[in-house]
Amino acid sequence: MLPPKLTRWGTLIALRVSQWRPTRCSGLCTLPKREEPQPRTLRPSIHKSVSSLIAHGRRAFSVSAATIVNASPAPVQPYLRLMRLDKPIGTWLLYLPCTWSIALAAEPGCLPDLGMLALFGTGALLMRGAGCTVNDMWDKDFDKKVARTATRPIACGDISRLQALVFLGGQLSLALGVLLCLNYYSIALGAASLSLVLTYPLMKRITYWPQLVLGLTFNWGALLGWAAVRGVCDWSVCLPLYFSGVMWTLIYDTIYAHQDKEDDIKVGVKSTALRFGEQTKPWLSGFTAAMMAGLVTAGIHAEQTGPYYAILAAVTVHLARQISTLDIDKPEDCWKKFASNRNLGLLLLLGIIAGNLWKERRETISL
Repeated sequence: MLPPKLTRWGTLIALRVSQWRPTRCSGLCTLPKREEPQPRTLRPSIHKSVSSLIAHGRRAFSVSAATIVNASPAPVQPYLRLMRLDKPIGTWLLYLPCTWSIALAAEPGCLPDLGMLALFGTGALLMRGAGCTVNDMWDKDFDKKVARTATRPIACGDISRLQALVFLGGQLSLALGVLLCLNYYSIALGAASLSLVLTYPLMKRITYWPQLVLGLTFNWGALLGWAAVRGVCDWSVCLPLYFSGVMWTLIYDTIYAHQDKEDDIKVGVKSTALRFGEQTKPWLSGFTAAMMAGLVTAGIHAEQTGPYYAILAAVTVHLARQISTLDIDKPEDCWKKFASNRNLGLLLLLGIIAGNLWKERRETISL
């Protein structure tokens, strides 16, 4: 029998060991196992805060045009909103027909002139801003009565008409500087579009077809782009391309106009959305067919190749889906369909570039 002192020490050691590594003392008894620590959970308020911080961190890397405008100095923000810098979709829709024309005019096997694309991009930004300024100066009283437009800078009083006129002069002066970088033929052709820019806002007071006039204005770059690259328009290519652009504008701007049709009735302005009403989809389908016919004609005269026509098929599917799923009575859906036309325009540009690059391959194989 062990002395009492040694017995006590043995008991203490056995207990200490059992806390770290549970073992069996014998086949008849088992020492208690150490309880595993439970995972710590955050209180609901802390968890919510951490989640919002993580989400904010993810968004920190995405910079939108609206974010840039909101981060600008306060005195500048109304002018940036006046030229719709916070909503760049309009600039894209003005710019894309220019890119189509520039890409079609490129030499076989070559990419479009990047310098010319940059120049036209700058011009599109300035002229879209000038067009919006003119539109808001004409529509100040109408805009006040429509919820979607009541916060526009002139309508809400952030900018006076005189200030807007001075700002318009600045934008047109810069746009003239861009135009003067082109050849004389293109300068004359570009200047001819100014009358359309100034008179388009009046059309909604006169006719149910203001979208047609917008199409004539917005697609002028389809003529100007080719002329800037080649020195003169090839009308066999440029006119079908211009026609297709006008049809495209009738599609997307009719969809856009359905957002405001109830307000338009109240204030007494006209649009194709009101003209077509429940027959909007058949009309849009007709415009789609005309647009595709024009693009095929332009492609034939520009000696485009297989990739171009393959992309035209994809563009047709895009428009067909856009029209078939459109809900003209839901402004959110109208905006979504309208905005998707930027991707459609970029897809067509990709087709033109791919078709032009394929020309060199085709000519190499034929040799």
